[in-house]
Amino acid sequence: MNVRRLISAAALASATVLGLTALTACSTSSAAGKDGRLDVVASFYPMQYLAEQIGGKHVSVTNLTEPGQEPHDLDVSARQRGELEESDVALYLKGLQPAVDDAIEQSGIETKVDAASLTSTEKHGNEVGGHAEEHDEHGHDHDHEGADPHIWLDPVKYTEVAEGVGKALEKADPDNAAAYKKNTAHLVKRLGGLNTSFEDGLKDTKSEVFITTHAAFGYLAERYGLTEEAISGLDPEGEPSAKRVRELQKMAKADGVTTVFYETLVSDKTAKTLAKDTGLKTDVLDPLEGITDDSKGTDYIQVMESNLKALQKALGTK
Repeated sequence: MNVRRLISAAALASATVLGLTALTACSTSSAAGKDGRLDVVASFYPMQYLAEQIGGKHVSVTNLTEPGQEPHDLDVSARQRGELEESDVALYLKGLQPAVDDAIEQSGIETKVDAASLTSTEKHGNEVGGHAEEHDEHGHDHDHEGADPHIWLDPVKYTEVAEGVGKALEKADPDNAAAYKKNTAHLVKRLGGLNTSFEDGLKDTKSEVFITTHAAFGYLAERYGLTEEAISGLDPEGEPSAKRVRELQKMAKADGVTTVFYETLVSDKTAKTLAKDTGLKTDVLDPLEGITDDSKGTDYIQVMESNLKALQKALGTK
């Protein structure tokens, strides 16, 4: 009898200790991820960059899009869906990757941060594949595809997104809110410097028109008083019509275009063919959808600075 009482008392004491331990563990921090850090899943590189820069040592970041993979066509695997379910925060850009949008919507993740909701979006693009078009006062074509998701290529809009992400991390992990606030302020300052570099570097050029493989730079062009003419529309894999190619050839001569820009994650065949037929040069203008060994820089800031130099050279900085 005494033995049973001793066992019961020991079991009760053990259960009490376990209960207190669990309660203490839950109350010490809202970050329940790897090594006590906040688990953040980013949909592709620009979101990963924000999470890492703002989160610092307090976050563990997983990117759903592998380096070198074209993010528009990402298909979320069962393993990645599992990672989403176990994460604290999902950081994505609704409208860019439909499979990611669906996976995040279906997940039970508590904090879902849609970058597109943190700034304003607009419609950009060119007439491709039968889309409706209109002409501006310069005779350039613009279509009415869905809202352009490439907000990260405008440093000002990207700054607005960064500020929103910072606030979301502060709310998700209040124990480290001060660090997130400090890191956000530092990143905002750097992005402000990048914006100034673009403003100063592109305010006086011989030409204001540049040709790209797909319409990724509409926000950047609008921000700095330029005009982007894309071979394809918002879809990087889109095929231009013969009419579109003829229009670009004619426009290139009229507007003093010197360069056709291509990117590292999609085929450069169409860009090089157009350049050859019109006697133009080719160069890389990186839409920063991923960082690879071919990228002209190791992070967002460096690649954007490289993009600025490429634009200055192509447009003829005075």
